[in-house]
Amino acid sequence: MNRNFLLLWYGQFVSLIGNQAFSIALMFWIKHSTGSASLMGFLMMVSMVPAVILGPIGGVIADRYSRRKIIILCDIVSGIAVLSLSALMFLIPDETTIILISLFVAAIIVAASSSIFSPAISAAIPGLVPKDEVNRANSLNQGSARISMFIGQGLGGFLYRVLGAPVLFLIDGLTYLVAALSESFVVIPQVVPESSITMGETYKQVQIDLKEGFHYVWNNGGLKVMVIVFAFLNFFSIPFIILLPFYVEDFLKIGSDWYGYFLATFGLGTLVGYIIVGIAKLTCEMKSKLIPFLLFSVSIALASLGFIRIAYVSLIVIFATGVMSGVINVIILTILQTSTPAEIRGRVFGLMATLTGSLSPIAMGLAGIAGDLTGNNIPLIFSVCGGGLTILSAIILINREFRFFVACENKS
Repeated sequence: MNRNFLLLWYGQFVSLIGNQAFSIALMFWIKHSTGSASLMGFLMMVSMVPAVILGPIGGVIADRYSRRKIIILCDIVSGIAVLSLSALMFLIPDETTIILISLFVAAIIVAASSSIFSPAISAAIPGLVPKDEVNRANSLNQGSARISMFIGQGLGGFLYRVLGAPVLFLIDGLTYLVAALSESFVVIPQVVPESSITMGETYKQVQIDLKEGFHYVWNNGGLKVMVIVFAFLNFFSIPFIILLPFYVEDFLKIGSDWYGYFLATFGLGTLVGYIIVGIAKLTCEMKSKLIPFLLFSVSIALASLGFIRIAYVSLIVIFATGVMSGVINVIILTILQTSTPAEIRGRVFGLMATLTGSLSPIAMGLAGIAGDLTGNNIPLIFSVCGGGLTILSAIILINREFRFFVACENKS
């Protein structure tokens, strides 16, 4: 908890609280204003496209320019976009079409900023703490993110019902600006390469950097397998997110407050998972066996949600899923950070985000369409997606390259 890490941690903590309120307000505003799962899926799909396209470029930017300036600027841009949306909703609350278009624009801007922001954050953390503390730093950083999500999501459904979407958007916009202020005092160690003189030279260098990042990922057998499998894992996980508001209100027939409770419970579970990884002394061999087992367990848990009609039982399942997901996330993130050379770390993380999320926009669009075509048949959709996750988990379980990649964390 040195000064620089603390300031960066605080900025993300505040920003994420508002961001979760924004996400809940966005989804329920669309559901209540249009009642369309397809439209909700389409919005999520469009908002993911910038992340897929800009992910590798964001990684290159994080390696070639000041990560501190990138982080600050991205938060400012996101804050202005969301505050503008809030102002519009206050001024013309009955113009549903205009507000809907503005939601799309704001979501795209925030997603584009995030695609550049995230590689910079991931690349910056290892430079702020000693190498042997990276695992704990990730646990703390991810844990604080989950605490902020727990607060924002736990209160989001209630605040949406009490305050409405415009106020929640206002809160989110302000938290971005508060985060930017905190981050402006951070000093991030980084050797910034000299800038190219012309735009043409800059473009050529970006191409070279992208190729280097791609070759690094593709020539590492275990990492390549992980990228491909995790892309499909994301594909089959997306419908659970898109259809969760319908699962809450139409399947379980409970209030919108429970949507926030479910998200908060998942966040609390992941926080517990982060704490477990931060405390436990896991050997590389243990990690190589634990990750496939946890992925398989998550698949079964998510599929079972489609047949559970008792809200409190669903909470337990979602909590357990969160714990397992938290353990998986920290282990994988730490392996990537400690095994990737610092000079290409940003572009590798940006490329990873793009490749693993490449199928997500398609999944979002299809999830909404599937919901409308089946009359939001939750058991059917959740079972199909859970089956797909189970098959992918089995592939990882038997793949030697992936297990070797995980087991050789300290040898990379």
